[in-house]
Parts: sequence; structure tokens; C-alpha cells
Amino acid sequence: MTASRAQTRPIPAWKSPWVIGWVTLVLVVLIVNLTLVVLGISTNPGLVIENFYDRGQNYEKNWASKQAHDPGWVMQADVPRDLVVGEPKAIRFFLVDKAGRPAAVEEAHFYAYRPSDSQQDFDLPMIEEGPGHYRVDVSFPLVGAWDTLVAVRYGGEEFTHGRRVQVPAVATRLAVPAVNGEFSPARQ
Repeated sequence: MTASRAQTRPIPAWKSPWVIGWVTLVLVVLIVNLTLVVLGISTNPGLVIENFYDRGQNYEKNWASKQAHDPGWVMQADVPRDLVVGEPKAIRFFLVDKAGRPAAVEEAHFYAYRPSDSQQDFDLPMIEEGPGHYRVDVSFPLVGAWDTLVAVRYGGEEFTHGRRVQVPAVATRLAVPAVNGEFSPARQ
């Protein structure tokens, strides 16, 4: 009878392959989550607006106020396609009124925001080249995406025009097939 009892004795739970598998899976998930939390805290770029609640409360009122005071200008930024890290390039900004005439403003300012690192943000005043034409020489310090914004002041109000740009490490040129089938740089 002792032999039959040994055969019917249940396996302890911690020795079951199913329990070991589930415990291992839970531990792996917890370790991955803990790793992501630590990385998230240690690499935080700090892209938080200090008074986000107050700005959120006033958003609709501010938006309605801007719509009521909108002068109807057409704003356009001319950003060169051959931006390269560390090389200064001229960015031009054009501003015309409803009738198509150049609009003069009190001040124009260029802002560059790094979406992944607020420590790299910078701003520069724009130079007026003529009525409604402004220029700034910009040298982006890092590769990647930048959110650019041109802000103009007129009559105590601020009006903005934004655009996202990509800054490569080196200038890229398109390759076009030559007559003999080999690739050569595109002529510009």
C-alpha cells in the first residue's frame, strides 16, 4: 500500500512548471516596468509648463481674444532645406496684410524649441530687411526635430507662426542616375 500512496501524492505548487512559468512571467514584467520607471525619471527632459493649470483654465478665453484681434495677416517662413548642424543659415519671414501689402510690426523674434530637451531651446531677434521682410541667421546645435516659432508684436498683441524642421548631421543631396547607370550627386 505504500507504493500506491506515493503515486497519488500531489506535487507541491512551487515545483509545478505552470506555477514557475507564471511567477517568472510576473517577475519579468515587474522588472521591465521598474526599469522603465527608473529610466523615465533619470532622463526626464523637464518639458513641463510651470503654471499649466492656470494656462489651461484661461485657454479658451485667450483663444477667443486672439481671434477677435486677428489682423488677417498672411505669414510665411522661408526655411532652407539644406540645414546642417553647426552651420548658420538664414531663415526669412514674410508678412503681408489682407490687401497683400507688406505689414510692418514693432518686433519680430525667432524661437527654436527642442521637443526632446528643453535645455537646448534658444531664441534670437529677427532683423528687418524691409517692410514685412525679416531675417535671422540660425545655427542649430543638435541633429533632429526642432519646433520653430516666429512671434511678431503689433499694437501690444503677439501673433505667431510655427513650423517643425528637421536638422540632419550633414547636408543630404539627392542621387540621380548618370548616363552610364552609376549614381552621381544631383545638381542644384
